Amino acid sequence: QVQLVESGGGLVQAGGSLRLSCLASGLTISAYSMGWFRQAAGEEREFVAAIMRGAGKFVYGDSAKGRFTISRDNAKNTVYLQMNSLKPEDTALYYCAATSIGWSLESPSRYDYWGHGTQVTVSS
Repeated sequence: QVQLVESGGGLVQAGGSLRLSCLASGLTISAYSMGWFRQAAGEEREFVAAIMRGAGKFVYGDSAKGRFTISRDNAKNTVYLQMNSLKPEDTALYYCAATSIGWSLESPSRYDYWGHGTQVTVSS
């Protein structure tokens, strides 16, 4: 049974940083493309970043470029999202997801497995 468990969210002031973690079980993250999405209240789920299966190339959404970094630790079977220079508009529930494919990673419909999310709140 596949499980993705996010952690690391919280309340932070604008300009601050957080590192989110996604611990996977039931799959090997290096064999999957792993993504981060976020969903603010009343809005659609938004792509944040992904790391491709295998070689681990990165893909970033516009909101994440230059501020967020996705990485993975294969030994710990964990994916991370380092978020710097946070803004109030980054406030959302952040989800980790996994897919067996290596393309169109911006689309939530491509993903097979999802975590329950971790809340990030950025105060102004």
